[in-house]
Order: sequence, then structure tokens, then C-alpha cells
Amino acid sequence: MPAAPYPENEAERQQALDQYNLLDSLPEQDFDDITILAAQICKTPIALVSLIDRDRQWFKSKVGIDAEETPRDQAFCAHAILEPSNVLVIPNAEADPRFADNPLVTGGPQIRFYAGAPLQTPEGQAIGTLCTIDSQPRELTEEQIRGLQALSRQVVAQMELRRNVKQLSQTLTQLQRTQASLIQTEKMSALGRFVAGIAHEINNPVSFILGNLPHAQSYTEELLELLQLYQKFYPDPDPKLSNQLDGIDVAYIADDFVKLLKSMKAGAHRIEKIVQSLRIFSHLDEADIKLVQLQEHLDNTLALSLSQVREAGESSRMKVVKHYQELPPLVCHIGQINQVFINIIGNAIDALHERVQGHQSDLSEVDYCPTLTLSTQIATDGQGRDFLAITIEDNGIGIDSEIQDKIFDPFYSSKPIGKGTGLGLTSSYDIVVNQHQGKLTVDSTPGQGSRFSIWLPTDLPLPD
Repeated sequence: MPAAPYPENEAERQQALDQYNLLDSLPEQDFDDITILAAQICKTPIALVSLIDRDRQWFKSKVGIDAEETPRDQAFCAHAILEPSNVLVIPNAEADPRFADNPLVTGGPQIRFYAGAPLQTPEGQAIGTLCTIDSQPRELTEEQIRGLQALSRQVVAQMELRRNVKQLSQTLTQLQRTQASLIQTEKMSALGRFVAGIAHEINNPVSFILGNLPHAQSYTEELLELLQLYQKFYPDPDPKLSNQLDGIDVAYIADDFVKLLKSMKAGAHRIEKIVQSLRIFSHLDEADIKLVQLQEHLDNTLALSLSQVREAGESSRMKVVKHYQELPPLVCHIGQINQVFINIIGNAIDALHERVQGHQSDLSEVDYCPTLTLSTQIATDGQGRDFLAITIEDNGIGIDSEIQDKIFDPFYSSKPIGKGTGLGLTSSYDIVVNQHQGKLTVDSTPGQGSRFSIWLPTDLPLPD
């Protein structure tokens, strides 16, 4: 039995396989759905997603067989990967000198027919196959071969999606940990640089996912149409295939697979919007002092702040109200102003959270709805100077009157030790009043909430 030679690019091929971290992983429904469709389209009792490792072939997904792996020197798929662009079809393995004395032919599962479509990565490496197997000699139609190739591309797309989502999850986890540390120490300039870099890194896999999902949906719809035609013109399949069909809900899979793709698309768009918010928030690629649309930055900061609330499972209980007037562009140091927004919005969310926690044991608070209100308008002070006024108001726990005069003092914090440095409102006051010649005021009633007003002058000049 002549074993398949190793490809000339074996080292690169093995490295490409290892990067997916699929070997010896648990079964996954997304791959199993594709394998089931392959068996149905080719009308074979066995179908496999086979990955060619250094000295074995391992099955990520399987239909009609119990084995987990076989030696590589017995693998039909080891021959298939030698021509990554073609489907290897063996009509009768007993009549093929390459396979006639193969243990998989002379013994179980007594392979006679084999068709394998190579799994070719975007870089061109063939790391395995999507194959179908029968114990009887047979042929495939051109339509079935095209269907098998289309499904093999879907396997690779699923592998890429799995890898990119894992990388994205790791990147986001690292971002959240670092971002939390930076916010706690008020190093917002460092946060801005970090966020800009991470947003760029996240954008690449998200763009890949969004770029491939339309193809995935198109392929799925075409394959489902093909499956419907097979069911229409071949209503009485082979008993083994019929038993397999009885064990699964094809209609449900067809309907749910399309929904699954739509759900992935919605999730990817959600990540894309978060990335856009992060990039706008950092704004390190533009001048320090510039002309901006302030409400856009206010909304992006709000979105980033609320994402932390969603993780805590509280977003459904919080109401956000916006009263926006149309505002002219404003000259300001937007990185600093973003710092002010995130400090004050973060404090408001904390105040709402504390009141939610307190009202759970207070029967008088049964109808309480935590509400965050953002307002913008053009205002004029007593000297006739125009400002853009931003008000951030909450109906949280409020601030005691004896504390209100201290909240802008350096290192003062009403939070428990370890929950804040006391520099958030201090730095905000410095940015608004000293750096932008504006005003920052607070009006609060204990037990009812707080209102912070940020006034930024409209007549700051652009730098030369």
C-alpha cells in the first residue's frame, strides 16, 4: 500500500493547521451541520471533516462512523490534499492500485467509494478535507461535486470565524482588564493610545468576518435549494440515508442555520460599532485642539460606559433619556473632554447602581426606575458669552450637602478604599475650567439624584 507523499510545503501546511487549535477539540454543531449536508448531497452513509496531522488524520466532525482518527499512511485524505484545488474522487477503491490493499478497504469500514474536497485556507494551505465515503462503488454528478466543494469552503469559513472570534474574545478580555486599570488610575491619555491600537487590531478580524458572512449566507441558501431539489426528485432515498434523515430535523436545521448566520452578522456589526466608538473616543490621529461635533463624542462615551453595565446584566433596568438641541461645531481638546464625559457618566452609573442595590430591600422604592438623562443646548452667561451646555443627570443616591463642596478637591473620594482615586472630578474640573475656560457645576439632592452641568465656550480659537 503506497502511502501518500508529504506535500513540499508540509511544514507551512502543518503550521497553518496548528493555528486553528482544532485538533482533539470537542464536537461542534456548526461543523456537524455541514457534514450532515455533505452526506445528504452525495447520498453516502459516511461523511467526515478530516484534518491531516503529522502522523494521523483526525475527524473534527463525522457522520456514519465511530472512529476518532486513523494513521496518516492509511488516509485517503492524505492523497486528496496533494491537489488542493481539485476534488479527489475514487469510484472503486478495490480497482485503484493506491488503495486496493489499504486496511480501510480490506477491513472496516470497507471503503469502496471516496470523494474528498480539500480544506484550503485563505493562504492556500490544504489542511484536510470534507469527504464522503460509501461501502459501494459509485460516481458523483458534477452538481454533487460542486456542492461538496461549496461545503468545503463553508468548513474553512467556519474555522476562520472560530479562530477570529477566539482571538477577538482574547483581545477584548485584555482590553477590558487594561482599560479598567487605566480608568481607575485616571491615565486617560494612555488609555486613548491603547484603545486606538486595540481598535485597529479588532477591526481586522471583524472586517474578515463581515466580508465572509455574505458568502456564507449565499452558499447556504444555494445548498439548501439544492437539498430541496434532491428531496423533491429523490423522495425515496437509500434506507441508511432514510434512517439518518429520520434522526435529524432537516427543516429545522435549514431554518436555524440561516438564523445562525443572521445572528453572527448582527454580532459582528455590534462589534464593528464598538470599534468605531473606541476609535472616535481615542482621536489620537488628529490635532489636540480641533473643531468637533460634541454630541457625537458624548454618545460614543455613553455607549462605551453602558457596555460595562450590559456586562453586569443591568442595562435592561436602566433608562437613558436624551434631550439634544442642534449644536454648532465646537473648538476643544476632544481627548480631554472625552475624559470629562467618561468620569461624570461613570459616576452617574455608579450612583444609579447603588440606589438599585439599596431599593431591593426598601418597599417604598418598588416603582423605582434608574434613569440617566443627557441634555445639550446653547446657553449664555451673565456677561453675554455663549457656551455649549451639557447636562448629565441621574436619579441615583445623590450627594450629601456637606460633601458637595469637597467633590472637586484633589484626592477626595466618597467611594470605599480601592474603588476610586478621588482624581476623576478633580481632573474634570481642571479640564473644563482651567484648560477650556468653561464651567463645571453640580446640583444634588440626597436620595433623589445629581445633575452635573458642563459649560464649554464657543469662542475658543483654533491653533495656528
